[in-house]
Formats: sequence, structure tokens, C-alpha cells
Amino acid sequence: MSNITDEISKRRTFAIISHPDAGKTTITEQMLLFGGVVREAGTVKGKKSGNFAKSDWMEIEQKRGISVTSSVLQFDFDGKRINILDTPGHEDFSEDTYRTLMAVDSAVMVIDSAKGIEPQTKKLFEIVKQRHIPVFTFFNKLDRDGRDPLELMAELEDILGIDTYPMNWPIGSGQVLQGLYNMYDNKVELYKADANGNKEIPLEADGNIADGNVLKENKIWRDALDEVELVQMAGNQLDEDAILRGELSPVFFGSALTNFGVESFLKTYLKYAPAPSAKHTVDGDAVEPESDQFSGFVFKIQANMNPQHRDRIAFVRIVSGEFQRGMDVTLGRENKKIRLSNVTQFMADSRENVETAVPGDIIGVYDTGTFQIGDTIFSGKKQIQFEDLPTFTPELFMRVSAKNVMKQKSFHKGIAQLVQEGTIQLYSAWSSGDYILGAVGQLQFEVFKFRMENEYNSEIVLEPMGHKIARWINPEQLDEKMASSRNLLVRDRFEQPLFLFENQFAERWFKDKYPKVELESKL
Repeated sequence: MSNITDEISKRRTFAIISHPDAGKTTITEQMLLFGGVVREAGTVKGKKSGNFAKSDWMEIEQKRGISVTSSVLQFDFDGKRINILDTPGHEDFSEDTYRTLMAVDSAVMVIDSAKGIEPQTKKLFEIVKQRHIPVFTFFNKLDRDGRDPLELMAELEDILGIDTYPMNWPIGSGQVLQGLYNMYDNKVELYKADANGNKEIPLEADGNIADGNVLKENKIWRDALDEVELVQMAGNQLDEDAILRGELSPVFFGSALTNFGVESFLKTYLKYAPAPSAKHTVDGDAVEPESDQFSGFVFKIQANMNPQHRDRIAFVRIVSGEFQRGMDVTLGRENKKIRLSNVTQFMADSRENVETAVPGDIIGVYDTGTFQIGDTIFSGKKQIQFEDLPTFTPELFMRVSAKNVMKQKSFHKGIAQLVQEGTIQLYSAWSSGDYILGAVGQLQFEVFKFRMENEYNSEIVLEPMGHKIARWINPEQLDEKMASSRNLLVRDRFEQPLFLFENQFAERWFKDKYPKVELESKL
């Protein structure tokens, strides 16, 4: 690659986050359309037609019309190489989303303009804010009747605690949607072309449109103009540094479904979104993208993306240096040498073998079980270990067993591979060795059961254990006699002991009885 610094400066790597059904998969599709990667945008509403969203590759996603796994898609647009990580919207899969946020340089938050800020949006944003990730807001579904835009902006600032700056402003919504007042580009984008076939109207020096334009006599236009003047006088100023610090969110309005306002959003986003930046190691050192030493980390593992080939992909975010196909790297956890020869990148519904890649890029490494989520890989002799990725303490638990005892091999293989993806946790009873699954939400069990049957031909039996409080215990402090019916002793998949407490009362009782014993939870 001729000039790696120039290539890094062209990269924009971002995650799309939202509450379920806010339209993030649809907006992803439209961006792929602009990038020339797909000819026709699918929609998650197209279940009957069989035209599924390009980023919803898993069969259960296509059947239910939801995203339950992060998808990685790459395309070129406006001189930039864009890596989109389309995250699960469903809250049961928030752990996958949180890890994905560790692999991006900015985030796009999609909000339903009729519903406003929803609980899952707030939860996701807290992680974004914690990491000071620059966030861009897209109020979607303007083609439907929505809430007052001033009210939406105020709610965004109040609930999420972030300053906002509108880059455009809706002129009506739903059936009376006229267009967008684009403050940034000084033009009006019309929802439907005017009598002369124009889709855009330039703004005059005073921020209005020329006399004689039909729109100027429209009350909806005058109301929108009044609101624009209000936010320009009383609102925040556009501050690029505040955007990069994650303190100011540029706000856009539009409709992903009708592809209105998405292209102007994408162009403006690319002007303000940051290029790849340094990532920190466990020692607190910053690894700069321009470093000659190649490094990256595994933030996601996915089995059976192509069920016909039973493949398994480890998704790696490149942090520094240049990837070259066939290069040798060290897997930090095991200090083991690995040759990266079978590596792919994702372009909508196709994959391409990759010869070179730079910081900001996401590469998929074909994996036979070598990698774990959070693994660091690097070239050269200098050791690098990036910060740990978040893991959640499960709240729901189920005993799991094979329905057909003659199919134990596929049962154990399926469990081993799906657990390594990190969306469901595996435990075993201390004495009997029975398998127990732990998850953040019920949908994870449904997806697990579906995939075991459809991808591994293994029917399973799930026996609910209900809510439990999982607490790890130092092995040196463990006495098996501490276990009881109210605090079940189990092992995690790393052979570490933990108790599953029936409720908070049982946990308090245990602490009172064993005051010197230290109990620990995950994130």
C-alpha cells in the first residue's frame, strides 16, 4: 500500500445503534446503495417477499425481521472507505453491541421520530458517553406523523445529557412532509420534486427562499422557518472539537425507508466523523494507528455465517500497522504464532479475500477454534495487550440437555461453538457436571435453540431455572459445603467457581455467614 497514513485518513469506522424497529438496518441498506454495493435496498419489512436486509444474514433474523447479531459491511463513498457495524437492536443482545462499540471510532444513533428516546437507546448511549465516542443522531421515519422536532431535540439533551446541533430541520412530517431545511448546505431538500422537476431549492442570504416559490406561501414552511430561527438564535454553536469529544451530537432528520435525507446525512457525517485513533493497552499505553507494528483485537466471533461450509469467523479491528495477507502474527493470550492467510472483508451480501488492510478496517479471519473474544494479535517482538472487552453477568438461567442421547457429538460441538461467540454463557453444575446456560435475556435462549436445531441438527431440552444472581468466588476461599439449594455451586467455562444465588436475600445471608469471603460480579 503506497501511503499508509493517507489510507488511514480515508477510513471511517462506525456503529449504528438504536432501539428495535427504529430503522437502523434500513438506513444501513440505503448507505450500501449509495456506495454502489447493492442495486436495490432490502427492508426488514420484506419478509413476505423474501427480500431480506443485506445485513440480516442469520435465518432467524430473516424470519422474525429483527437483527440479533452485529454485521460488518464495507464500502467506498465520497473518497472514503467506510466500515459499518450494524449492531443488534434487541436489548437481549446488548453485550454484543457493547463489544462492537469498542471497535469503532464513532456511532450513529437512529431514533424513531414518533417515539423519541426509548429505554434501550438510553442504555446504549451511556456506554457511548462513557467511552467519549463521537455520536451523530438521525431522527428517522419522517415520512410518518412524528413528534415536534423541538421537543425531540430537548428530550435528546435532557435524557442523554448531550448538547445538540441540528444540521437540517424537517418541514412538516407524515402526509404533510414538504422537505428538509438544510442549514449546513444552505438549501432546501424537497420530499417530492416541484413542477420544474427540482429536488433542491437554494436558500437566499437571509435564510429564506426566493419570492414566487410555491413553498414560501405554505404555512408548514413558515412554521419550520420560525423553528429554524429559534434554534439558530437560542441553540448551541457547531463545535467540531466538542463533536470529537462526544459532547455535541450533530442532529439530522430524514426517512430511511423512502431514502430521504440519508445521502446528505452520510456526506456531512464523513466531514465531521473522526479517522481511526489510538487504542489503549492494559498498561495504559496508547497504540497509534501510524505505528509500524501491526496490531488488532478480536471483538466478535460468528459461527456458520455460511451454513453450507460450517465456517467460523473471528472479526478483528485493526489498530495499528498494515495487514498483509500471509503475514505471521502472535496471539498474545497464548504467545502463539499464527499465519493470517485466509482473511476476508464483507461487502454487503458477498465476501472478498483481502490482500492488505489498514487501521480502522475490520477483517474476518477464518478460525478453527483458536481465537476468543478479546484476543490481541500483533506482529514483531513487542508485546501488546489491549483493554479487556466487557462481559455481562447473566440474569436468566436454564439447564440444557440433548433430546437425543445418540447425538451427543453434535450437541457438544454446537454448544462449544455458540458459547465462544459470547452471547450466551455456559456453566456446569459442580458435582453432576450438568450443563447450565446463562443469558441476559430470554431471546438469547430462543436463538440458541433455533441455531442448535438448524445449524447443528441437535434438538435440545431447555429447563428454566429462572432469575439467579451470579457471583464468582476466589477458589482459595471456596469450601464446597458453602453450597445449598439457595446458592448453587457451578463452574464457568474457564473452570472458575461461582454461586448462583436464588435472590438478594440468599446473597445477603451468605455474606453474613461468611463475611471474609469475597464475591465478584462481571460488568
